Amino acid sequence: MSDSPSIPDVGKLLDAAPAPFGHRLATKIGLSTGAGMALASLLLSLLWDAWTFSISVVVVFLSMIGAYVAAYHHASARLALARRVLKNIRKYDFEALDLAQVDRGDELNDIIRQVYRTGRVLEREFSELKKMETYRRDFLGNISHELKTPIFSIRGFAETLKDGALEDAAVNRSFVEKIIRNADRLSNLARDLSEIARLETGQLEMEKSAFSMKRLVNDVVDSVEPQARKRSIAIKTSFERKLPPVYGDPSQIRQVVVNLVDNAIKYSNEEGTVSIRLRTRRKRDVVKFSVRDQGVGVAKEDLIRLTERFFRVDKSRSRSAGGTGLGLSIVKHILAAHDQELAVSSALGKGSTFSFVLAVAHVEEEHSYD
Repeated sequence: MSDSPSIPDVGKLLDAAPAPFGHRLATKIGLSTGAGMALASLLLSLLWDAWTFSISVVVVFLSMIGAYVAAYHHASARLALARRVLKNIRKYDFEALDLAQVDRGDELNDIIRQVYRTGRVLEREFSELKKMETYRRDFLGNISHELKTPIFSIRGFAETLKDGALEDAAVNRSFVEKIIRNADRLSNLARDLSEIARLETGQLEMEKSAFSMKRLVNDVVDSVEPQARKRSIAIKTSFERKLPPVYGDPSQIRQVVVNLVDNAIKYSNEEGTVSIRLRTRRKRDVVKFSVRDQGVGVAKEDLIRLTERFFRVDKSRSRSAGGTGLGLSIVKHILAAHDQELAVSSALGKGSTFSFVLAVAHVEEEHSYD
């Protein structure tokens, strides 16, 4: 891949013209005007005397100069500006674009305005291409790093077993368990990457329907309870009475809730509390889910990066818990498919709160979804 993304070489359109392009146009206009007047003077001289002819020659000469000055003032300078801007665009230099931001006027001004608008479009596309290239390099670097760690661990433990530890009952089982744990990390990474790829390319179709958010959250809490007990973390739930059903893809929203509650447990201090709430908001047209932990918290400057792929607030804790660094990125994409966003509030040492809302489903018997 080349260092610079491919952009149409618009400057080549003017390469055939010499540098004083505008002056040539002004000269042509002046000569054309003068030639017309000279022909008229010649015809007049045939009818009148030599004195009349002499005066006509002077008039023609002055007219040519006047036509040149007028053409240069009205056309050449603006054509030179358009040429300069186009040449800069060809070099991916968009700083001179502001010079082409002219008011509406004659045809030349309209052309310059089109040059300006085209330049802005190319500037945005070029900026996007550069961001995508940077993102690609960072992504490949992150993938390489994430794969190396468990692969090297698996290879190291396997070689140690091969070199004699296999017969050592004190370590062989422990090493095999570590190999399995690192293999699980690879499996989880492959699964999460596949999930993100399908979400980003639109291959994962949402199957939306009305469902009970209360029932879904209770199911998730039951599934993560053993993990919380290992760290002596209490999970407390608080649900508004008679919650209406929400509209969305229940399997995908379940994954969102699992990721958020799982993160809350991972980043909570031992013997802490994870609080989950469900409330209606606005005019009871949305249901808000929130989960709060009492963990390490997130620095203000890191909040905007939380949903980036592979970004971790506490790298050692996340990896030791088997995290891939892709959970919140998946959450962001799933919520985006539901036209919603993840809200985060946090402070270092004071824990974090993650929340989102879902639209209430319009069904006749809401009580059947409680």
